[in-house]
Amino acid sequence: MGNTEDSTNIKPWSAFRFPNFRMLWISGLCASVTMQIRLLGFGVWLYEETGSGIQLGLLGLVQLAVQMPASLFGGAFADQFDRKKLIAITQCFSFFLITLAAILLISDSLRPWHIYAMVAILGVTSTMGGPARSAITANVVPTSHLLHAVTSNTATYQISSILTPLLFSVAYKLVGLPAVFLIGVCFSLPASIIPLFINAKYGTDGTDKPSEGSMISRLWEGFTFVRNHPILPGLYIMDIGVTVVSFYREIMPLIVDKLFKQGAWAIGPLSAANSLGGVSGSFLVLFLAKYRSKGMLVLYATGIYSLLLFGFGSIQFLNVHPLFLLLIGGGIISGLGATDAIGMTTRQTTVQLTTPDHMRGRAVSFHSFCAMAANNIGTFEVGFMSERIGAGNTMLLGGTVSVCVVLLVWRLITGLRSYRYP
Repeated sequence: MGNTEDSTNIKPWSAFRFPNFRMLWISGLCASVTMQIRLLGFGVWLYEETGSGIQLGLLGLVQLAVQMPASLFGGAFADQFDRKKLIAITQCFSFFLITLAAILLISDSLRPWHIYAMVAILGVTSTMGGPARSAITANVVPTSHLLHAVTSNTATYQISSILTPLLFSVAYKLVGLPAVFLIGVCFSLPASIIPLFINAKYGTDGTDKPSEGSMISRLWEGFTFVRNHPILPGLYIMDIGVTVVSFYREIMPLIVDKLFKQGAWAIGPLSAANSLGGVSGSFLVLFLAKYRSKGMLVLYATGIYSLLLFGFGSIQFLNVHPLFLLLIGGGIISGLGATDAIGMTTRQTTVQLTTPDHMRGRAVSFHSFCAMAANNIGTFEVGFMSERIGAGNTMLLGGTVSVCVVLLVWRLITGLRSYRYP
């Protein structure tokens, strides 16, 4: 189709030449801000209300229970139905429930069970829409621009992850949590409306047909495709093994309190440091676009991430001024964000490039299934272990396990280490 460029002339921002990608990008930015504001607001309120790291970690188990089936069915829906409408419908739930949470908070009627219930519902809806948003990327730009589009989406998420925590800190410090919740309401509305105007026209020549049969049979077809794929199982196994023992982002209130001895205001700068590293890592992928050993690139990035966990855990042994400790921690967290973004961007691009359009939603959903399972189990594991052995020791344990996982995947999954593109 038109609007393609010679690969040597493609710039890092070339995907933005396509108007449908721009709309997808704007809606994704709004959805990202909505999700992060919601996670920060809900997490801080719950920790302030209960003072319990275990209750905070329970958010991960709640999401785990609802997101696992939702991620699989979301992929099947993304391959069967209109992807842009699926994105819009699922985003509407964020608008309505965050609005409800704001009303309950302002009226002093918000309770922990409300948070758990809303997290459960939004866990289902956001997960159902996730595969559609990922899969439709290949339908709004030509294949020549797919790596740049995926990278731009990842960088957008990371940039919003820098600005949103800072926005959270300012709103929380000056006004309080009601302002935080209202920011979520404002961003959730365009995230719900804009996807309806996207015209998806790339990625299929009309020969790919949606699978027929029951939902279960379509899910099984997707599972069989992923299981027999020479690369994807290795990617998913490594992601699970490392994330389960190291996922610290959703329990940042506890990390800030126990490891850095700071108040909730420090959540914003540390979360922003993670995302600043993520932006750097995402753009580094563009400069490595011609590096053909994409499988080894994921292994290298994940290996460095694992080693940085040791530095994160060793912060507990430093006897320095609290603000200097915060700077050191921010630097390490930035490195963790960068290496995580390199691995994530390369994984997502690999899934899209090696999967036909009629199967892409399910391949993405199995990726999401593994990632969400790891994130949610990791949220509980890190929260639970931090209460038992300390946040620093939990990170040291995570680093040890992660190094072992990377070495095992490198040794046993030959398809991953030999994967080349382009």
